[in-house]
Amino acid sequence: MNRSKSRLNQMRVVQAFITLPMIVALFSGRANGQLPAAAAPLKAIAINGTTLHYVERGSGTPIVFVHGSLGDYRTFQPQFDALSSNFRVVAYSRRFHPPNDVPAGVPSYALQVHVDDLAELVKVLGLGPCHFVGASYGAYVALAFSLQHPDLVRSLVLGEPPVFPLLQNSSVGRGLLEAFRRNAIEPAREAFRAGELETGLRRFIDGVMGEGTFDRMPPEARKRVMIFGPEMRLEMLTDSSIAMTPLACEALAKLSRPVLLISGDRSVPMFHVVTRELEQCLEGETHVMLPDADHGLHGRNPAFYLESVKVFLAR
Repeated sequence: MNRSKSRLNQMRVVQAFITLPMIVALFSGRANGQLPAAAAPLKAIAINGTTLHYVERGSGTPIVFVHGSLGDYRTFQPQFDALSSNFRVVAYSRRFHPPNDVPAGVPSYALQVHVDDLAELVKVLGLGPCHFVGASYGAYVALAFSLQHPDLVRSLVLGEPPVFPLLQNSSVGRGLLEAFRRNAIEPAREAFRAGELETGLRRFIDGVMGEGTFDRMPPEARKRVMIFGPEMRLEMLTDSSIAMTPLACEALAKLSRPVLLISGDRSVPMFHVVTRELEQCLEGETHVMLPDADHGLHGRNPAFYLESVKVFLAR
């Protein structure tokens, strides 16, 4: 195991003053609950029997942004804009996420489906080996993708991927996972089963971001986050063994691509435990701890986040 892992968390960069506690900014990098217009024309592409929407801009080495839960192709808008001057940047809405359809009778929100979609997207767009920047579940998708398609990966930027099976590796992790299931996942599932989208979103968001987060959101922000209700319902009602397929530490250790792990110093403890487990498994990774940031990361401290990514990509 590589014990001389470099750290970038001492970097001195100009940080934006962020006072946006609402969930839309936290999960999507959006300010004041407003959905910014896409900086590039929205396109559609047929992928594995469905239609995915995406935007692209710039030229050069490709970067693909992979959003998390409660997100879409606009999640990384500021980073998309900033990096498009030096890279070919692509941001897409994963299957079931707006503006893509959530067809009736969809069987599950399977990790493998998202991995297969990403592989096909890279192939159809002719991107070749890419840098992948993922947030939360999108980082999980990118990491799983890299194990199956290492030839298509230049590097990975992973923002707190919820690889919760790794929590089983320690008593502390197991306790945190059980508490999360009890206090967030199961209440959210019960609400979604009953057709109560708002209650389901409240339970999930409070479990990830901290108790009371949803109710502190302004009414307009709560209204906007409701557009993600259908995909979140599908995600919550999918068996965790399918939605969060375990990634073996032995397999992760064989990943030879550079990896940047990004954490928020205010994130709930379970994300820190997962990140520590990933550090133990991965060879040659770099870990940045974002100050004044929780699980929202790129939305909570966008200046530090962007500078960290730029430094990593320039290595």
